[in-house]
Amino acid sequence: MIKTAFASSIGRVRESNQDFVQIFQNRVGVTMAIVCDGMGGNQGGDVASTMAVSHLGHNFANTDLHDKNLGRKWLDVQLRSENETILKAADRFPDLNGMGTTIVLAMFFDQEVLLAHLGDSRAYSYSEGNFRQITEDHSLVNELVKMGQITKEQAKTHPQKNIITQALGVSSTIDPEYNELEMKTDDVLLLCTDGLTNSLSDPLIQQVLATKGLNLQERCNKLVNEANRLGGGDNITVCLAVNEEDGASDQ
Repeated sequence: MIKTAFASSIGRVRESNQDFVQIFQNRVGVTMAIVCDGMGGNQGGDVASTMAVSHLGHNFANTDLHDKNLGRKWLDVQLRSENETILKAADRFPDLNGMGTTIVLAMFFDQEVLLAHLGDSRAYSYSEGNFRQITEDHSLVNELVKMGQITKEQAKTHPQKNIITQALGVSSTIDPEYNELEMKTDDVLLLCTDGLTNSLSDPLIQQVLATKGLNLQERCNKLVNEANRLGGGDNITVCLAVNEEDGASDQ
């Protein structure tokens, strides 16, 4: 049984929160969690992230998707359609010109999870004491790291670290990246925007996820609060999902 919780904060620097997060269920009880980080214009990022989450979530709620293969085919169509919708809205309204959004989402099929993402919003797994990043950033600095031109440490402070190479609403073509994951009992999945990962180190995130005395919502809140305490330089959004045995109490 999948249990979810989420939290979002404007941070301590930004004038608005352009992140958006929501959980949806379809007609056969499959859960989908979506986290988006909007960008562009005064309100453009807010509009793009809200559009992406709302449209995908509404369409998903009306499906009978029950396995990951069908989920992936559905997402291929839906993500490309949403990309086109955001591009058309940006063309139609001058104040939305240049808007776009990252996206990371998870569909939960019993113990199997299908992940899809564009941009640098991430998915992490915490399983049996092991914490690892599942997704790979679609960003200029990550390309530089892969080519060996800079180190991972240099990437954290690189002047072009905010340049995203893939997102919804930025280009007429997108190439979503998919990951599949087994989620055993008590495993935790974290979806987040870069406002979290720019502030908190992996060991600190792992420490919060491992805190047994906190339930899922409290762990979400603690991650956001810690990111704010350590600077809060961007909007911060986290979504946690845990695979619980039926009848188990909230972790």
